[in-house]
Parts: sequence; structure tokens; C-alpha cells
Amino acid sequence: MWLEVTTLLIPGENDSDDELQRASDWFAEHLGPDVPWHFTAFHPAFKLLDHSPTPPETLTRARHIALTKGLRYVFTGNVHDPPGGSTWCPGCGKCVIGRDWYRLGEYHLRNGACAFCGTKIAGHFD
Repeated sequence: MWLEVTTLLIPGENDSDDELQRASDWFAEHLGPDVPWHFTAFHPAFKLLDHSPTPPETLTRARHIALTKGLRYVFTGNVHDPPGGSTWCPGCGKCVIGRDWYRLGEYHLRNGACAFCGTKIAGHFD
């Protein structure tokens, strides 16, 4: 079984530094560093029109907070953000799967490991 978590960040509802710090601590303790976590941008629609769209900077800040807690696979989503949407090797720091929104670019995996340094990358890859 493979688990990934997505959190929709809604401005003024769940995007404060304190909440993101606490959520990242919980995530690291209970799910571990290898479970991917996607911070996704909110866009007003239907019955929730009284909130602004999530600024890209908020997603980047959330990702940074989670990474500082030792989480290895943290992504931004629902925005164009190639660095935040890509998978980076926790061993050498190089991009192993490049993404921009839903488009794939770079792909540097060999048998589920970084093609540059051989570090195993968490996930299921064919």
C-alpha cells in the first residue's frame, strides 16, 4: 500500500506558521519522513467565494516548514512551481523527477533509486 497526503491551504483558515509547524511535527512523528505531503492551492469556487486564492508564497512557506522538520517529499500543487512540484533526492539533492503542474520533465530514476547517487527514493515506480 502507498500513502500520500494532500492538504488544501485556505488563506486565513489553516495557513498560519504555528499551524503549519504543529502539523509538520505531527506528520513527521506519526507518518514519517518518507510519506509524500502535497500542499495544494485553494481557488475560490461554489460556496467558498469569500476567501482569496492561496498565494504561491504560502505554499512555498508551508513546504519549507515541512522540509525543516525532516520530511523528505514535500510538494506544492495546483500552481506552477517546478522546484516545489518536483522530487529531489534526499541523498545528493538533485532533481530526480521534474514536474511543472501536471507535466513531467526530468526523470532520473534507475530501479527506484537516484540515477546520480543511488539513494533509494520512496515510492512505487515502474
